[in-house]
Order: sequence, then C-alpha cells, then structure tokens
Amino acid sequence: MTMRRVAASLVPAWLEPLLTTPFFSICSSHADAARNERNMFCLDCGGAGSGAFCLYCRSERHAGHRVIQIRRSSYHDVVRVAEIQKVLDIGGVQTYVINSARVLFLNERPQPRASSKGASPHTCEICARSLLDPFRFCSLGCKLVGIKRNGDATFVPRADDDDNMPAASSAGAGGHQWEELPEEEENKTGRSRERSRDFSPATLPNSRRRKGVPRRAPFSS
Repeated sequence: MTMRRVAASLVPAWLEPLLTTPFFSICSSHADAARNERNMFCLDCGGAGSGAFCLYCRSERHAGHRVIQIRRSSYHDVVRVAEIQKVLDIGGVQTYVINSARVLFLNERPQPRASSKGASPHTCEICARSLLDPFRFCSLGCKLVGIKRNGDATFVPRADDDDNMPAASSAGAGGHQWEELPEEEENKTGRSRERSRDFSPATLPNSRRRKGVPRRAPFSS
C-alpha cells in the first residue's frame, strides 16, 4: 500500500476542506442579519457546495448534520477540543486554554520572534514552532503533514471511542463571545488557569482562625 493510500485511510475526507476553507467573511445570503459571520463547517457535507456558512444557513440547510463552529484567537482559526475530539483523534497536537475553553489551532501560524530567554525545549515536528508542552504538532494542519510524510499517526478515532461519542454540534453558537487575545496572553492565561485548579479553598492553609470568646478573671471583691 502506498503512502498516499495509508494517509487517506488515516484522515477523514472532510479534514483537508476544513483546513483550507476561509472563515469569518459576511454571509451574502444573510447580509442584513446580526451575527452573520461564516464561521461554521458541516462535516457531513465535507465543504462540498457550502464551505463555511453562518448560523442562519445552518438551520436552513444543515439541520441534523454534524456541524462544528470555528473561533478566532489572535486572528487565527481555532476549534474547541470538546467539539473536535468527538470526531477526530487529536493526539499529539498542542492545546491551549483561552477564555476558560481548551482549543487547538487549525493551521500552522507564523513563527514568533526568536528569543533565547525562556526558550521551550519542545517544538513542532513539521514547522519547528515552539510548544508549551511535549506535543508533536502545533496544529491540525501540521499533524496532517506528519501523517502524509510518516504515516505514524492517525486522525481516525478508534471504533470503541466512536460508540461512546455523541455527534458533533455547533456548541456555543448561541452567542458566547470569543475574545481575541495576543499569543503571549494565551499562554499566560492557559498557565494561570491550570495553576488555579490546583489551589481550591479546601487546600489553602487556614491562616485566619477565628479566635474564641475571651475569658476574663472575675472581679475581686
């Protein structure tokens, strides 16, 4: 079996259209409506004939389909881990915590300015981008390149995982505001939120104990 056939068996047919689809333009069919950005993608249609579409197109043309919502961070497209992991094996891809949600990037991003101070020992196998943790890839796009090159990873979830996974939906489409953060802030936010989980009120030292009622000696007669 050739490497191309191996890659095809490890990658869903809709993934490459997802990674090459431009998002966040205004939907021409609903130009006068509020929240008309084309930030959704149908996995069942695979981008054929529709590509990106808006919230209103979803209800009109993709009812009952598996739809995921794309979001933006630092002007780059991301998707929530909670949505994409239902339909895709994302093992080996670096994730980030932004606005209390864990996300990953769809495609490779420009490299930040090189700095020897605090340089990470972890890098993406494909684009050599610095990573926060010991992952293999910085994005779904880089993992796709890795699969085509080496065939030692997969995007196809295991069969036993599929049986227990609900269909993907456009979770969060009801108006959750997704803020754009600079990349440095993304990393800081992710680390601070991870640390905050380790310190619940129950584990903090009881530094302020309530004093008992003072007892005074009786007055002498």
